[in-house]
Order: sequence, then C-alpha cells, then structure tokens
Amino acid sequence: MSSEIKVPTLPESIADALIVTWYKAEGDPVQRDEVLVDIETDKVVMEVPAAHDGVMGKIIEPEGTTVTAHQVIGSIEEGSAAGAAPATAAEPAATPAAAASSDEGDGQTSPSVRKLLTEHGLSASDVKGSGKNGRISKEDVEAHVANKGGVSAPAASTSADAPMAVAGERTEKRVPMSRLRSRIAERLLDATQNTAMLTTFNEVNMHAFIEMRKQYKDQFEKSHGIKLGFMSIFLKAATEALKRYPDVNASIDGDDIVYHSYCDIGVAVSSDRGLVVPVVRNTEYMSLATIEKSIAEYAEKARDGKLSIEEMTGGTFTVSNGGVFGSLLSTPILNPPQSAILGMHATQARPIAENGEVVIRPMMYVALSYDHRIVDGKGAVGFLKTIKELVEDPQRLVLDL
Repeated sequence: MSSEIKVPTLPESIADALIVTWYKAEGDPVQRDEVLVDIETDKVVMEVPAAHDGVMGKIIEPEGTTVTAHQVIGSIEEGSAAGAAPATAAEPAATPAAAASSDEGDGQTSPSVRKLLTEHGLSASDVKGSGKNGRISKEDVEAHVANKGGVSAPAASTSADAPMAVAGERTEKRVPMSRLRSRIAERLLDATQNTAMLTTFNEVNMHAFIEMRKQYKDQFEKSHGIKLGFMSIFLKAATEALKRYPDVNASIDGDDIVYHSYCDIGVAVSSDRGLVVPVVRNTEYMSLATIEKSIAEYAEKARDGKLSIEEMTGGTFTVSNGGVFGSLLSTPILNPPQSAILGMHATQARPIAENGEVVIRPMMYVALSYDHRIVDGKGAVGFLKTIKELVEDPQRLVLDL
C-alpha cells in the first residue's frame, strides 16, 4: 500500500512553485519526518517531510518541474524501511550520493548543505563543522573541498615543436534563474521605476559605542547569552528616529498615505538563494539584547532556508548592512511599499577634526534612500542626523533623550 506525497498549501498570492531537490531516489528507505524534497516559491523554500516510515516509491514530478498546491508529486510505499530487499553480493556498493542522503537525513544539516555534500560525494562525518554544536555550513563543505581537492597541472612539454599550452577552457554555464532571485529582481526593478527615490548620506563616529562595547561586552554576553553587535544599536536608533519622523515610517496605498504607529524593521540578510528581509517586529518595545537575539535567529533561518512568509512580510522600514562584506559606500534600494531604507557600511579608521585637533576615529558612512513622494528632503536629512547623534552618544538611547 502506498501513500501520496503532495505539495503543501502555498502562501497567499502564490499560484505555483518549483521542485528544487529530491533527496531520495526511487527505492530508497525513508524514515518518518525525514525531508524528501525542497519546493521553492518566489519567497521561501518549503521542505516536505515523510509522513511515515517506508520505501520511496515513484517520483512523479522530477526536479525543475513547476507544481501547484496539493499536487501529487510522488509516493511512499508503506512498511518498514528495513523490509527493503538487501543488496546481493553482485550488486554494487551504495553510491556516494545515496550515502550522503542517508547520513544527512537526521535534520542536523540544512537542505543546501546536504545537496552540496551529495554533489561532492561526501558525508557529514567527512567535514568538520564550525557552527554551534559542530553544525556544518556550506562554507565548511567548500573549504573541505578546496583543501582536499585540486588537480595537478600537467608537466610542461620539452619539445621545441610542441604547440603553446592553452591556459584554460573558455566555458559558459547557463542555469535558470531561481524563482526567489527572479522575484527579487522584479521588486528591485519596480522600486526604481515606480518611486521617486533619492539618497542622502552622513557619517557616524563609532568610537563611543565601540568603547562602551569593549567595557561591557563580557557582562553583556554573560547576562544575555549573545554578543553585542552594531545592528542592534542602529535598529534601536532607527526606532527612535522613526518616532520623531513618522513620514519615514509611512507607506503609500493607492492615493492614501498610511502612517504606522508601530516599528517593524526589516533586516536584509544574504542567503544562498538570494537576499531575504525578515522583519523584527515592535522594536519600540525591544532591548538591545532582544534585538540581537531576533537578528541571530533570523540569520540562522535564512541560511537554512526556513524563513516563513509571515516572518518576511509587513515591515515598515528596512536596514541593510553592506559593511559585513566590506562595502564602504552604497545607495540602498527601497523595499516597497516602505518609504525608506537605511544602509550601513564598513567601519574604517579615518582622520577627523575633533575639538580643534586631528584624531583617528572609527568612522562609518551611512545612507538613507527614501521615496520623495512621501518624505521631504528636510525630514530625510533630519532622520539620518538623529541616527548619527544617537549612535555617537549611545547613553542618550538609555536615558531616552
């Protein structure tokens, strides 16, 4: 007796999805709750687990197929996985791909990591994880392959008549754009074409906050179980600035301007499948520690492809930190229907004038892109200046000044 594998209910406003990866082949043993297939929409990647133990039956829809909600894409033959016929002596040993699929079925690694392990014929035991509790990331797998791999170059010919060696093949690889990246491109293009977007800049002296963090970092981590980073202070400063400049926290809906009394701040996170923006909600009630924990949790979910639609919708403002990649200055693009986005950048020691003297200070350029249909230039400049003042004097946030 077999049971059907169906596409789960798709998020609202999404008509179809794409089968990205099957982790089981026909005839493979299957355990209850083991991930069978990844299905990608234009917003999230959904994992479909096995409903019970058994053996993988027929795969009806292969990878790369577009499917709809509740569509049957495969089946599981019911019964004990151990009941599958054992391989005879004449049969070849299990392939590396099958071994990796079996080893990684325990859910301790993300689908993207399991896929990468399978592609390189590796198992989890071959790679040393750098994450929490030895968790393996894609970077760990890539580093392992780079260290263990490599092809020796052929010996140079000693013949005088030998033709000149070719440095390398000029190859091209064409792959379809993922639904998520296609949706990102669509939204970014829409933002540039349908908003009156401008950007204003300023710079922030990070010296006071860095010194405060040095003084209290050990106590902070001991008390809250997480490190104090730059993102929390900027989200806290942005929250205060949004209270003072409500236009920046507003959005356009048809011919109306909608003003929000709450602060739901999206944090741009880079993932393997593209840029995602989970939303930290009600930051006006959150401490620095709570903000840091929320961002860390979302970052881990983004890496594992487990962010839900609800966690990425409804933001009123966005913060993007290109500084983690070394960006010194950029103009962030709006995330419609929001009216503004803050861009953080790398902190760099630069000479500045302070109290009539030239000193070296850790400085960060910040940028605010805004929709001029809602936000006037005066408000945008004042908003960014408020963030600068609060971060440069972090005690003001504590004292609510």
